[in-house]
Amino acid sequence: MIRVDGRTLRCADVVTAARTGPLDIDVSIAALRAAEHAWKLADELSTRRVVYGRTTGVGANKDDTVAHSTEHGLRLLRSHAGGSGDPMPDGQVRAMMLIRLNQLLTGRSGISPELIGALADAVRTGALPLVHRLGSIGTGDLAPLAETALALTGERPWVTGHVPPVPVQAGDALAFMSSNAATLAEATLAAMRLNTLTRASHAVAALTYVALDGNPEAYATPVHEARPHAGQVACAAEMRRLLGMHHTPKPGRRVQDPFGLRAFPQVQGPALDAIHYLRDVLAVEINASTENPMISTVHGDAYHHAHFHTAYVSTALDQARATVHQVAELSVARLGDLVEPEFTGLRPFLAAGPPGSSGVMILEYVAHDALTELRQAALPATLGTAVVSRGIEDHASFSTQAARAATAACSAYQQVLACELVAAVRALRMREADLVDLPVRDAFEAASAVLDGSVDDRPLTGDIAAAVGILDRLARI
Repeated sequence: MIRVDGRTLRCADVVTAARTGPLDIDVSIAALRAAEHAWKLADELSTRRVVYGRTTGVGANKDDTVAHSTEHGLRLLRSHAGGSGDPMPDGQVRAMMLIRLNQLLTGRSGISPELIGALADAVRTGALPLVHRLGSIGTGDLAPLAETALALTGERPWVTGHVPPVPVQAGDALAFMSSNAATLAEATLAAMRLNTLTRASHAVAALTYVALDGNPEAYATPVHEARPHAGQVACAAEMRRLLGMHHTPKPGRRVQDPFGLRAFPQVQGPALDAIHYLRDVLAVEINASTENPMISTVHGDAYHHAHFHTAYVSTALDQARATVHQVAELSVARLGDLVEPEFTGLRPFLAAGPPGSSGVMILEYVAHDALTELRQAALPATLGTAVVSRGIEDHASFSTQAARAATAACSAYQQVLACELVAAVRALRMREADLVDLPVRDAFEAASAVLDGSVDDRPLTGDIAAAVGILDRLARI
């Protein structure tokens, strides 16, 4: 059961929502009462002062006085429900709805209890509205959330299931749309996937280390105590754990390894730190009140602000993608070492057939192709901006695009890791390496159970797919 109270939603809960249709949620009664109090206050404030989006138009129409009415709210929803492109993936829609429900339960939106209840029912039953992918630039997911709201009112279609339609109350429209819940959903799913992949990469790198007879000095405690960045120290400690370096380990074959092994903690460390920071940012955002205006029952007033701007999210996503790209470069470099006889003592490309056999040669091509896709995905989304709504909204974070790029980065990075894993397992099999006393043996056995043991020249498509599929398990070893 997931507790939904506007304060304690976790990134892991968002992943659960994305994977599950009907969701067992416990909606806080106290939070519902606080939300109802804010709704009544917002309605009362709209009778005696200017409240953006309730007694005015929105965007450049902010100075247009309008009647505080249901008709105005419906016009706002209909005009903003102009999303386009492909439908948003089901998992992201489910995650978006859970995040939006949780945000509304912070009790500062001024939205009607009926609409909150309908959204909660949709989350519980697994009902999915038709939501389009395009329509956000990091200053509020207006189009996806307007489409969702209109589905709850019965005006737009459902892809799966449905809930009984509810009326839109005066002031509900902007209050429902004032959120980046769709962007946060994709960002959270990508962040958690990157977290899994970076944890799996320790096991993959450790297997390559054994296959190449790496030098343990690069991971030694005294080395990393001398420059104690948190992620770097954590990476070195994890490598020592996986490789059983509890005492003075035997020296490696080389005085110094190539950077793929030797600099792994120094390159992996920034990625671990960046993903940790990204998760911290998202943990704040999914429990934040972002509605503009904010209805404060404590102060009895409405506050106009810019919490819809998601610079924290976009910059954290850019940093995470950039650091993961560097880690992936090391993975490709280690793959190059694995096909080199000088490092393995085996035949070129880990071949085992007649002279001229190609072995795993194609893995380098696949890995570099995926790395290039990752490089494109790692380009900063925050270097541009947008000026919209007749110049009133003159900056955008593009967190939405940063989140999409993070999704693409996940897909590419797992392909890179899979290629290294296939080669490392083959090298270990061919060398008949002794892994009996090493914790990383569990990773070898898990991968060996799903990877074809044949060393004949053959298509490796299935091996790569199987390697991708085992990464989640390697992350837990």
